[in-house]
Amino acid sequence: MSKKYNAGENIKIKIGNWKFNSQVAEVFDTHAKKSIPFYEVGHDLILKISHFFLKERSIICDLGSSTGTLVKKLNDEHFKKKFKLKFYCIESEQSMIDQSKKKLKNIKNVRFIKKKLEKYKIPKSDLIISYYTLQFIKPHMRQMILKNIYNSLNWGGALILFEKTRSEDARFQDLITQLYNEFKLNNGYSPTEIINKTLSLKGVLDPFSLKGNEGLLSRAGFKFKKAGFEDTTILFRYLNFTGFLLIK
Repeated sequence: MSKKYNAGENIKIKIGNWKFNSQVAEVFDTHAKKSIPFYEVGHDLILKISHFFLKERSIICDLGSSTGTLVKKLNDEHFKKKFKLKFYCIESEQSMIDQSKKKLKNIKNVRFIKKKLEKYKIPKSDLIISYYTLQFIKPHMRQMILKNIYNSLNWGGALILFEKTRSEDARFQDLITQLYNEFKLNNGYSPTEIINKTLSLKGVLDPFSLKGNEGLLSRAGFKFKKAGFEDTTILFRYLNFTGFLLIK
């Protein structure tokens, strides 16, 4: 039996074997906030942007909805408008869905879909959110998923995509990696826990560069400036974390 290591929050992992299992699901929100810079600020940004795209009977899809925290915030944000919205939580891990159902038990307008994104046809939507999800999908499947997203958006609808990204230049990648490690140290993780988490993500987390992501998104149908006009912008950027807003 291969040795297990601690990756923080007492999460036991193996090398190259990070999984969003029940152990991770129970502490996911805490772990995400300590591991991803401005995690809750990104949520707040999505809440504010959502007002530009949602209307009566809009469908919102959260791809990789984890424990349902963002969907709950979105529902609370728009509840006072008395909109009839419908949320689709698409999540492949049952442990995450179980946590979501507890958190969203009082919200009637939520549908839980236990599917891998590459096997699910997204319904016609006004807003689709992928919050640090695509980076965990095998690279050869991402183009198909993004095309599915583009085709599923109503005209004028939006994709909000947050991803960990790689630098184009090795020198900057090294610099940013060191700063990111300092961020995690400052949040209470030990050097050993940081290394263990990195080892667990080998072959599991595979970020693309900005250009790499733009290439995928452009081929999916989203318009960038090189086409003569653009319907895309970068909303957020900190170290190697980037948030895109893409309008169909």
